Amino acid sequence: MARAYSLDLRQRVVDAIEEGLSSREAARRFAIGIATAGAWHRLWRRTGDVQPGRQGKPKRSRLDAHEEFVLGLVEGKKDISLGEIAERLIQDCGVSVCPATIWYFFDKRGITYKKRRGMRASNNVQT
Repeated sequence: MARAYSLDLRQRVVDAIEEGLSSREAARRFAIGIATAGAWHRLWRRTGDVQPGRQGKPKRSRLDAHEEFVLGLVEGKKDISLGEIAERLIQDCGVSVCPATIWYFFDKRGITYKKRRGMRASNNVQT
């Protein structure tokens, strides 16, 4: 979905359900999905509002506040793994993140480290 449905439609669906229609009937009347109608009604009951949530990826990383620490780990030990960085973050900073979050942190900054094979370069074969 490119953007959220309008607030007017959301409110009309919730009002119809509150007037006695089932979620299925309201969905059919307003040409939306049954699960969507139910989700809007649950949101309205929980919060009292049908305002849609924010869409898209988060702009900031949980690691932005610890950027110096993470980059210091990489500078100190070039062959440190993402799992080791995650463990050090838990121990030293109290931040629990998965290795994928650390990978996205590095990718966003264009930081890569490719390990080379542990063998001599061959004159005959390209390595």
